[in-house]
Order: sequence, then structure tokens, then C-alpha cells
Amino acid sequence: MLTQRHGVRLLGADDLDDFLALAAQDPVVNVFVDYRARTTQLQPRWLGGEVWGRYAEGRLVAACHAGANLVPVQCSRQDAEAFAERALTRRRSITTIVGPQDPVDSFWQQVAEDWGTPREVRVGQPHLQLADPPAVEPDPLVRITRRADLEALYPACVAMYTEEVGISPEYGGGAELYRARTSQLISRGWSFARFEHGRVVFKAEVACASPYAAQIQGVYVVPDRRGQGLATAGMAAVVEHVRATIAPVVSLYVNDWNLPARRVYERVGFSETARFTTIMF
Repeated sequence: MLTQRHGVRLLGADDLDDFLALAAQDPVVNVFVDYRARTTQLQPRWLGGEVWGRYAEGRLVAACHAGANLVPVQCSRQDAEAFAERALTRRRSITTIVGPQDPVDSFWQQVAEDWGTPREVRVGQPHLQLADPPAVEPDPLVRITRRADLEALYPACVAMYTEEVGISPEYGGGAELYRARTSQLISRGWSFARFEHGRVVFKAEVACASPYAAQIQGVYVVPDRRGQGLATAGMAAVVEHVRATIAPVVSLYVNDWNLPARRVYERVGFSETARFTTIMF
């Protein structure tokens, strides 16, 4: 057990129930960390990192997932600053800081000088959720993908990632890992697409899921079919599939400047529940 400072200590398997109870205070916003906790049991060998908890009067009041993604959980400004102090004791291996805007901004203010210039900072990202049937007619041609779809689906996944993040997932030898991740999502039934003449024209995936919610990622329409309603009807179909087979609430977050996407989600029935900040290295 590492020495506590400001009530912060490393969490492990024995703390799983307390951590899940903390995440359940805002289960849709916290779906990523909830999913990670359930799938790894807070074991560092499966986490690929650590989860820190902050205690007050013997009670877990905040936490921080510190793997490739650093994600604050139910953090006040003071909690975020305490976790930042912990983070500064180790070499940065974080590639992305993401989560509710206030704690992420507070964390970043403390570590920015030491962690260097990020590749990109995205502030004020609307976090959206939908717990009802979609408000528009779903696209009947959007379906759960199958293993045989991988060769057609993979180029669309690479194109989406490159457009969204600004760098190809295959950069630096990452093709094998990204292909494996795409295949894994297919095998879980977490990948959805519309095909036309063997080509993917719309696709989206579930990034993570808990008993409470599922978070959507990778929404993409091929450039020559944009503006034709594929995203709206496609997302409606994804919402129906997810709510029927994975989780009762569908969530996602979107860049504030991406007005076409925000209009799509509004038409489908999503509503804003929080604002996120994402900092990428």
C-alpha cells in the first residue's frame, strides 16, 4: 500500500464495490470507468495503469483512472488537484486526459508545466444521452456487423479515426492493434454499419458499456454520402439496437464546433447532460 497524501491511495480489487458505488453517482457520465473497473476488477495487470482513490473520513469521495486515458471520477477541483500531485510523482504515460470539464481543467492547470504541450485541447464538448426510443425513424439497413464484414469495415474505421483525431491509427505500426480492436468490437456485437454494394456508408460502435449505459464512438458517414440523412437515421438505428441488447441509456460526447453532428444527435433525441474536456498528447 502506497503512502497516502491528501487522502489519495492506490485502489485494488478489494476496493471494487466502493469504486462502483462512486461511479454510480453519475453512471452515464462515468460509463467508461465503470466498464474498466468491471472488466479488470481493478487489477493493475489488466488495467494497464492504476486507479487512485481519495478518501475523506474513511469514505471514498473521488477517484482517478490513470491508464492510457486519465479520467477523473466524481472529482471536485480540490480532488483533481490532489490527483494531479499524485500524477506528478510519476513519468507521464498518459496519452489522453478526458472527462467532465471542471476537474479536467483543474488537473491540467497543475500538471501542464511538467507534462508539456499537448497535441490538441478540446474544451466544452457536449456530453449527450438518450434513455428513450429515437425521435426519428431508424434506418432498417443499419445492422450489427459480422466477422465477414471486417475487410469492408476496417478502412472506414481508419478513415473516421484519422479525420476525428488528426492522425491515422496505423501510424507508428499501430495497424495490427487497431485491426484487432475493430475485430473485437465486431465479436462483441458492438459494431453497426450500413453497407451499399459492399461498401460501408455509415458506421458507429459502442466504445464501452455498463449495466447503466453504453457510450457510442466512431460515428462516420463516407464523404460522398454526407448531407443525405444517413447519420440521423443511422444513429436512430444504433440507439434502437443498443437499448434492446446492450444498455438502457445511450451516450456520447461531441466536439462543440461540430454543428452538423450536434444537429444529428438533437434530431435523434439526445440531450446534453454535461460538458467534457479532452486533452491529447
